[in-house]
This record gives sequence, C-alpha cells and structure tokens, in this order.
Amino acid sequence: MDRIDDFVAERLWLQVVLSALLAPALIMVISPGESPAAVLLRVGAATVTGAFVVAARQRKERRATGATATGVRSLERRLRSGEPPTDPAERSAMRRLVDERLHRTRHAAAALVGLSLMFAAVAVLAAVTAGARQGFGFAVFTVVFVGWLSRYGSLQRRRLRAMREALGPAAGPGPDTEGGAGRAVPPA
Repeated sequence: MDRIDDFVAERLWLQVVLSALLAPALIMVISPGESPAAVLLRVGAATVTGAFVVAARQRKERRATGATATGVRSLERRLRSGEPPTDPAERSAMRRLVDERLHRTRHAAAALVGLSLMFAAVAVLAAVTAGARQGFGFAVFTVVFVGWLSRYGSLQRRRLRAMREALGPAAGPGPDTEGGAGRAVPPA
C-alpha cells in the first residue's frame, strides 16, 4: 500500500485525473437528476482548485524544510514509519517539517466542529429540498467523512508529536527552536 501511496503522491496530475474521474460518478449516484454538464463543470472547478491548494502546500513544505520534493517525500515516509532521521541535516529538516505541520493544524478541533456543522446543515437542506434519499445519502456521507477525517487527523497529530519527542530539542538556538518551521523570533 505504501508503494501505491508514494506513486500517487509523486504525481499531482494523477491525483487530478483520479478526482476528475471518480467524483462525477459519485455525484451522479447521489444526485441522479442533476445534469452531467453541471456536474462536470463543478467537479472540474473543484479539482483545479484542489490541485492549486496541494501544489501551494507542497511548495510551503519544501521551503520550510529546505528540501526538494523527493526529500520531503522521504521525510514523510520516515514520519509515517516513526523512524527519526540520523543525519543532522535531515533531523533539522524533519524538525522544521514537524513544526510547520503542527503549526498548520493548531486549530484542527475548531475546524472539525465547523466542518461537521456545515455538513450537517447540507444534509438537512438536501433532505428538505431534494428529498429523503439525498438527505440520507448526505447524512451517511457526513458521518463517514467527518469520522474518517477526525480519526486520520488525530493519527497525524499523534505521529507529529511522537516525532517531535523522538527528535528531542534542537542543537542550539535558532529558527528551529524558537520560531518553529523556520520562522525566526525577533530579538527582545
């Protein structure tokens, strides 16, 4: 499974193609009365937006770690396996990656609550306007998606905290230790 994850993670275009192929089929099953052109237009816009967001996130992580795209993927594999790097440069890059991700996910609980409320509202509105079948479909999707998102997010934060502990404190004062993720703290 890791080889498939790595293969797809290395190819943003493949993620875009898979999204563009699978999402319309799912939407057509949930909302069979919708026109295929409207579905394709909506999925296309969401796919392009998602690709830009992922590319920007990858660029930020490369900048934060000072590593290439391959280097960031190597750090990601080590993070998933829980194996801290032994090379001092890699340890520093891993520390910056962990700090960047922990900083980015600091409001995860509030975001999950907001997302849950928004999905629940969509499920209720779908039931009221489109019918019980669509409302039930969105309710099931909401429970599954928010449950998966909560579990996966918790796992990721647990991995990040465990890696931060495994790396220990940075060797000396600097952007790694004070500001986190390469952000220097101004002198007092």
